[in-house]
Amino acid sequence: MKALIIEDETAAARNLKAILREVAPRIEVVDVLESITESIEWFGSHAEPDLLFVDIHLADGDSFRIFREVDLSSPIIFTTAYDQYALEAFKLNSIDYLLKPLNADDLRRALDKLARLSGRERSDYKARISRMAAAHETDTFLIHVRDRIIPLSRRDIAFFHTANERVSAYDFNGTAYPVDKTLEVLQASLPDEEFFRANRQFIIARRAVREISVWFGSRLNLHLVTETPERIIISKARVPEFKAWLTSVQPSE
Repeated sequence: MKALIIEDETAAARNLKAILREVAPRIEVVDVLESITESIEWFGSHAEPDLLFVDIHLADGDSFRIFREVDLSSPIIFTTAYDQYALEAFKLNSIDYLLKPLNADDLRRALDKLARLSGRERSDYKARISRMAAAHETDTFLIHVRDRIIPLSRRDIAFFHTANERVSAYDFNGTAYPVDKTLEVLQASLPDEEFFRANRQFIIARRAVREISVWFGSRLNLHLVTETPERIIISKARVPEFKAWLTSVQPSE
């Protein structure tokens, strides 16, 4: 049996491999991947393994994005540090997960459970993971402001901006709301057809783009329908990707 590990913490990946050698020496780890981007590219050129171990939170975002972009049939065991949202979702959907730090007994139980799944149960298991991945695209952000919680719809967001390690969402009226997620995590939970990672500081909504001007060095300077804290510059290398995104056909609502 061949297994793939998707994990961005070297120590955690090494620990998982060691436990696998102890409890399931028949399992061969074919590779260890560290990011969403690397994983999507890997599946494009490799045969799907028999089993996947996937950390939920990777360096470039939420691993559920992988399953929204790649159709996988292999059983998946998720690994995570304590994450209340993730644990509740896994329990609700009866999806196998391992809580870090990993141990041999929990891994053995998860492997035994997967081994007992029938063909029909494996298909149902895959469908449950697909539903979780689809549901993980955020439609509404809950903004905590002092003693209040403000629901902010995704469609009301013009852009996200980060500065001084703080991330804010700006609506189309120019109002800023604090967001307790990094741009990397946000990028993984937002639909690619609606939002674009312009640079290290900005994620922008397609609906917010008003005008584009050519900037120095064949770069682009974006002007949105609302004011921004600083210029939004698209690097020369990313201009083709941005133009393709901006002119692509949007799905009907």
